[in-house]
Amino acid sequence: MHFVAALDDVPEMRGILGLFEGVVTGAADGYARMAGKPAATLLHLGPGLGNGLANLHNARRARVPMINIVGDHALAHKPLDAPLESDIDAIASAVSAWVTRSTSPDDVATDAAHAVVAATEDGGRVATLILPADVCWSESPGPVQPLPALSQTPPTEAAQCAVADALRSGRKCMILLGGRTLLEPGLRAARRIADATGAGMMCETFPTRLERGAGVVPIDRLAYLGEFAQMQLDGSEVIVLVDAKAPVTFFAYPGKESVLTPEGCEVIDLCAGGVDPVSALTDLAERIGCGTDVAVAPAARPERPTGPLTAESVAASIGALLPEHTILVDESNTSGIFVAGATAGAPRHDMLTLTGGAIGIGLPLALGAAVAAPDRKVLCLESDGSAMYTIQALWTMVREDLDITIVLYNNSSYAVLNMELNRVGASNVGDKARAMLDLSGPDLDFVALAKGMGVTASRATTAEEFTDQLEAALAHRGVRLVEAMVPVIGM
Repeated sequence: MHFVAALDDVPEMRGILGLFEGVVTGAADGYARMAGKPAATLLHLGPGLGNGLANLHNARRARVPMINIVGDHALAHKPLDAPLESDIDAIASAVSAWVTRSTSPDDVATDAAHAVVAATEDGGRVATLILPADVCWSESPGPVQPLPALSQTPPTEAAQCAVADALRSGRKCMILLGGRTLLEPGLRAARRIADATGAGMMCETFPTRLERGAGVVPIDRLAYLGEFAQMQLDGSEVIVLVDAKAPVTFFAYPGKESVLTPEGCEVIDLCAGGVDPVSALTDLAERIGCGTDVAVAPAARPERPTGPLTAESVAASIGALLPEHTILVDESNTSGIFVAGATAGAPRHDMLTLTGGAIGIGLPLALGAAVAAPDRKVLCLESDGSAMYTIQALWTMVREDLDITIVLYNNSSYAVLNMELNRVGASNVGDKARAMLDLSGPDLDFVALAKGMGVTASRATTAEEFTDQLEAALAHRGVRLVEAMVPVIGM
C-alpha cells in the first residue's frame, strides 16, 4: 500500500491497473519485448505472485527484462503464520534469475537499483524484489543513483574461429536463431553468412519478437510437431546456435525421440557466456568475408476471401488487410496455422509469440506491447480457450485507451489438447475425456464478454463478414474485437 501511495510522488512512473496478476505479468512481458527495457509489476504477497506465475514462466522463456515488486508481511508479523503467509522466495525462484528481500529501509533504494541491473543482464531476465511492509513504511534515506548496466562479453576469438571453421568445412550446417537476433540487423547478418557458406537458416518455433514481411529477410520457423522439425533438420551435420537453445520436442511421446538434432550432429553455441548475439553475427560475417546484398521477402498479399469462414480464410483476410508496422501478437494456436504464410509478404511488421507454452498470454502481451508502442497498431490473434485465462485484459486496454484490434477465434474447443491427446497415444477416449476439452454447453459469447468490459465487438460467420469487420476495426483507433466463428481444423 505504501508503494501505491508513493506513485503520486513520482510523476515519471505510470501505474496501470490489471484485474488479475496474470494480466499484469503478461503485459510487462509485452512491454519489454517492444521497448527493450523492463516494466515493473506490483504483486500482493505470495498468492499474488502465484497468480502471475504462468506468464512469468513465459517471460523467463522469452528472456525479457522484468522486475517484480512483491509485498510481504512486516518482519515481526511473519512468524505469526497469518492467512496470507507463504514462502515468496521459493515461489519467485521458480521463474526469477535474481531474488532479493529488503530487510531494512536503508536497503530498499539500493536493492531496487540492483534489481534493474539484474533484469537487464544478458539481454533480459526476470528479477524479483520482495518488500516487507514495515521496511516500506519506515523512514528511509531516500533514492540512490542508478547503477551502471553490466557490459556484454565480446565474442571470443576461439568461439568465432570454431564457428567459422565449421561453416567453411563443407559439412551441412544449420544456423538456428532466437532471441535478439530476429530483428532486421540479426536477420541480415545471418543471411549474409548463410549465403556465403551455403548453410541453412531457421529460427525457434516460438520467437520472442520476429521482424518480418515485405522488405525483411525471411526465415522459416522450426516446426512445432517433432516429426516436421526432424525433417527440417534432417542431414544437418552442424547446428550453430545464436541466442537459441538446442531443439527438443515440446513433450515426450511414446516411441519417439525428444532430442531433435540428428544423430552425430555437432552443436556449437556462438553466444555462450553472455555474448551480444547480434554483434557476434556481425563479427562472424566480417570474419568470413560475406557479401552485403541479401534477398528479402517480396511484397505480396492474398486476395480478399469469400465463402465459408475457416482458419484459412481468416488468415487470408489478415494478410490482405494487415497495416504496415503492425505488432502482430499470435496466440491463435491451431486456428492460426495459416497466418504465417498469408502474412509473409504483407507490409513490414513484428510478430510476438507464446514463448513458454503457458496459454493465456495473448491479450496481456498485446496490452503491454500497445503501451510500449502507442504509435503502432496492435493486432492480437487469440484463441477462445486461451482468452478465458486472462479475459480481464480487455478492461485494462479500454481504460488505458490503447489501439488494439483482437481477432477471437471461436471453435468451442481446446483443439491443441485434442491433438496432443492423440499424439501421446491415449486410447479409449470416451465422453468424459472429450468433455474435458470441449468449450461448448454453454457456448462462450465473446461479443457479450467484450461489450461488458467496454470493448466494441462484432461476430463474423462468413469470410465476407469477417473481412469487412476486420477492415473496419483496423481503420479505427481504439479497442475492437472481432469474433470469428471457425470450425476446428480438419472438421
